[in-house]
Amino acid sequence: MSHSDDIEDHDLGLSHDLPRIMARRGLLGLLGGVGAAAALTACGTDGGTTDSASSTTSATTDGGPGGAPPAGGAPGGDSGVTVADGEIPEETAGPYPGDGSNGPNVLTESGVVRSDITTSFGSASGVADGVPTTVKLKVYDLNGDSVAALAGAAVYLWHCDRDGRYSLYDDEISGENYLRGVQEADADGNLTFTTIFPACYSGRWPHMHFEVYESLDAATNASNKLRTSQLALPEDVCNDVYANADGYDSSVSTFQGVSLDSDNVFSDGHSLQLATVTGSIDDGYTVTLNVPV
Repeated sequence: MSHSDDIEDHDLGLSHDLPRIMARRGLLGLLGGVGAAAALTACGTDGGTTDSASSTTSATTDGGPGGAPPAGGAPGGDSGVTVADGEIPEETAGPYPGDGSNGPNVLTESGVVRSDITTSFGSASGVADGVPTTVKLKVYDLNGDSVAALAGAAVYLWHCDRDGRYSLYDDEISGENYLRGVQEADADGNLTFTTIFPACYSGRWPHMHFEVYESLDAATNASNKLRTSQLALPEDVCNDVYANADGYDSSVSTFQGVSLDSDNVFSDGHSLQLATVTGSIDDGYTVTLNVPV
């Protein structure tokens, strides 16, 4: 089974999922207290910028009054997120979630709660090779006019390996469960994963999937999630990794055929999902993103 040829209708992005989201959470819950027109305009604004001359990339947007910082980008204090930015967009989990919604449910397995997701756990013993990458997320609760860290929230993160394959699903690694794990946010909403830089496979911009849950106890099945979303990796860093790091040869040509504007998830707006990335191939990368829900 090769997922690169299998972009299903449940991988069509926010425009496809929006009616379902509205029905589930209600319009006010979706928009985080922001007017519908303003928030939907923000979702459709292409606000991410990259600096091709640097290995540091950040998401920028006009934000709220006075040019407030965006919800995307580096985690920081509560001043880094404003209600005007809105919640991080709801996105498809894709065909390979491993959360019980489409086949296997890794969330019920002992050992899935871990920071280092480069190795498989339980009876599996595989290791995902690639450029070392640290993912730092900060989860916020947007409630009306207030913004607060969502202490004790749980995040399930998963993504493909450097060959573009997903554990549990692709035939060659269906017995592995690496590059999947759950972490609990601390009192300030912060959590960290250790992983590898993912490949670029046909039809998709390089990305990572994640689901936000109210607590570790709730993070056992996709039906309990607060939000499903995806983070986008910046162009300059992807170019560097794919052109110069060992094992990413197949991503070079594939990456040339995709863009954020054509991607079926990020094309309707990615300013809240474009992560900040610092580091290098030799030293490893750090990926940071604020996650308001």
